[in-house]
Amino acid sequence: MNDIHILQTYAMPESAERALAERFIVHKFHLAGDKDRLIAEVGGKVRAIAGIGVPAATMARLPGLEIIANFGVGYDSIDIPLAVSRGVRATNTPDVLNDVVAELTIGLMLALARRIPQADRYVREGRWPFGNLPLFGELRGYTLGIVGLGRIGREIAARAQAMKMRVVYHGRHEQPRQPYGFYADIVEMARDADWLVAVTPGGGGTAGLVSRAVLEALGPSGYFVNVARGSVVDQAALVELLAAGRLGGAALDVFDGEPAVPEALFDMENVVLSPHQGTATEETRNAMGALVVANLDAHFAGRPLLTQVA
Repeated sequence: MNDIHILQTYAMPESAERALAERFIVHKFHLAGDKDRLIAEVGGKVRAIAGIGVPAATMARLPGLEIIANFGVGYDSIDIPLAVSRGVRATNTPDVLNDVVAELTIGLMLALARRIPQADRYVREGRWPFGNLPLFGELRGYTLGIVGLGRIGREIAARAQAMKMRVVYHGRHEQPRQPYGFYADIVEMARDADWLVAVTPGGGGTAGLVSRAVLEALGPSGYFVNVARGSVVDQAALVELLAAGRLGGAALDVFDGEPAVPEALFDMENVVLSPHQGTATEETRNAMGALVVANLDAHFAGRPLLTQVA
């Protein structure tokens, strides 16, 4: 397959980069100084894209495109309707990242409940000899509402139960044989929950799902955690309610317009900030890269795709 041209749009682990280079002629779009020139030179040869972020304008300049192998479980950066209309297949990398995102979610919750970042600074700044930190909260005995009980959501739920939390969830449909309470109304769930975790896919269908009304229902003693996409929450309302004390706290791994983050969040003691690290471990990123390569291998060998989304 080493005569097949592919366009790489995102940096991947060395193991994946090496595997791609062994199999294909790789054009690194994400590193190109003049992206327009690169597309003008090789666009007619490209048969596949590997990476993240495939705008419609880029797809339009790749007449021979056959497949987009997305490096990540979320594929909201791909214009799926356009891909389908052109007969372009698309894959993602589910399952290999379920555990690691669930681990980070619980970590963010603990960091927020116990103010772990603040405690670390307190010790490093030499303030402990002059008195103890105030008392904070815990997870045991509280209710966690999960927005999106998919693969990752179910892993978060299992870990939350191990922390002796009560788990409920909101989604488009009630799922059979799940041991968690279902809420068709997300506002009602937020009103009844102490913690709200967003882990739903991004895209137009979920934009603003965690609205001002949802955050207000969660209230001044409630905590919001986002490991989904920044677009899922009304970010302006989130910042406003946190600043006014009308929301208890937030732990955020994703932001609308990232890597830009609202500066108002920087000085808030009831906020934990993380730079989109949900899948950022060597083990998981290597597994994601391997799945990207495996889907490309399957496509060009005429075999069924492993994780097709379109």
